[in-house]
Amino acid sequence: MTNLRFREDGSFRVLQMADIQDGPNVLPDTIRLIREAIRKADPDLVVFTGDQIRGYDPAYIDTFLRRRGEEPGARVRAVTEVEAKLRGIKRRARDRVNNRLLAMKSDGSNPDAQQTASTASTASTLVYSTTSDPQDVPTTLDELMDETRDKVRRTFAGFLGPVIEAEVPFAATYGNHDFQCGILADEQDGIYREFPGCLNPVDSPEPGTFALPIEASDGSGRVAMSVMMVNSGDYVGKPEENDAQYPAYVVNPRGLDLADSDGYGTPSPEAIDWLGAVQSELGERNGDGKPVPAIAFQHIPPQEFYDCLKEVPAWTPNAVEGARTHAGHCYVLNHEICRPGSRLGEAIGCADENVGEVDALREAGGYFALFCGHDHKNAFVGHAHGIDLGYAPTCGFECYGPKSRYRGIRLFEFHESNPAGYVTRMLTWGDLVGRYSSNEVRVWFEDHCVTGAISMRNELRRPQVFAVLAGAMSLGFMAVIRSLVKKR
Repeated sequence: MTNLRFREDGSFRVLQMADIQDGPNVLPDTIRLIREAIRKADPDLVVFTGDQIRGYDPAYIDTFLRRRGEEPGARVRAVTEVEAKLRGIKRRARDRVNNRLLAMKSDGSNPDAQQTASTASTASTLVYSTTSDPQDVPTTLDELMDETRDKVRRTFAGFLGPVIEAEVPFAATYGNHDFQCGILADEQDGIYREFPGCLNPVDSPEPGTFALPIEASDGSGRVAMSVMMVNSGDYVGKPEENDAQYPAYVVNPRGLDLADSDGYGTPSPEAIDWLGAVQSELGERNGDGKPVPAIAFQHIPPQEFYDCLKEVPAWTPNAVEGARTHAGHCYVLNHEICRPGSRLGEAIGCADENVGEVDALREAGGYFALFCGHDHKNAFVGHAHGIDLGYAPTCGFECYGPKSRYRGIRLFEFHESNPAGYVTRMLTWGDLVGRYSSNEVRVWFEDHCVTGAISMRNELRRPQVFAVLAGAMSLGFMAVIRSLVKKR
């Protein structure tokens, strides 16, 4: 595995890419943004902080999982069904498997044929194929899973292309949508390692949780800093304890974006313990027992990110309403503790439970920052609880997010003499490419996506949106008055 090291001038550059969230055919705009950011930054490391895969993409409809542990393809969301129809992707039952089992039942060759055929009949309504040619329909779940594995490889190859071309090492952790394609994180880890430059270790505590020590520039092997990748979980609860039909989804106001009725997940207890244990290991490696300066990257932010905001009245322009445990409260950035250039575009989608991750970072020592993705429109950096808490917005163009010019990749510049004094800034589409993407109509809908009452109220707090609606209503009112006057 590649040893990371500060350059001779003492610098080290990292690019954080969040929420690419694309299917097998990664959009050219996303690839172009990645390529331009690498060209601009000349990074020493690229970190992907989860939701690289758009697990709910129609391309994965055959093996889609709302939750880990369920039957692949059993609970496809309605929005995905609609998108599949628009894209001409058809769902076909595994008729040939079912027919073979039914044949066994009819000729009496299997004593358990009736029960087996009944099970197969049920399965045939659950597992489908995106292939339009009936002759090419996969007939077993194994075939469908192999097809999905190939699609995952295509997704990885798409967004990793510019990284591999530039010969930059990379590491990846996982979000709440990656597994929904049907391939879980442990297997995705192995697929990542098929690509040159991957630093995801085979022996990590869990997929997506591992350390990337960065050695001093003098060649001594001393660890001058470390990048910590943390798997922040996906959805709360244990799959085996959840009702197979998930009736709570019906009343979930954020169901369209697949937020579970019980909320988002958190880092596992093992990952929280590891945050301290890995610092002890690095201290032993250096021979002084001291924690090393470290920055952590993960997908879902902890609750402390709300402490970078301040509560304001509901009518405040550009305020966003909090989600779940913070619903009913409106927030704007607290500019006293947030860096210049910070942007707040949506609620912080944290877990309902605080598992003490930020406390664990402080107690372990050495950690000076925690950066996340997950909330595609947020790009702020604040300082709370003695640590920097920050975001990178989406760098993809196949998912919801801000205007094209604000989508981007976060650059970090560290110096080995003082890693905690790092400099960070956004490399946006607007800075690197131009104001508009190749499909501004799609981006407009992604920017103004409304999934419930909260997002509707947030839209109305945007001055431009409010002005347009107010103007339209005024014109309509005037038209009504004129029609009434003419009748008189």
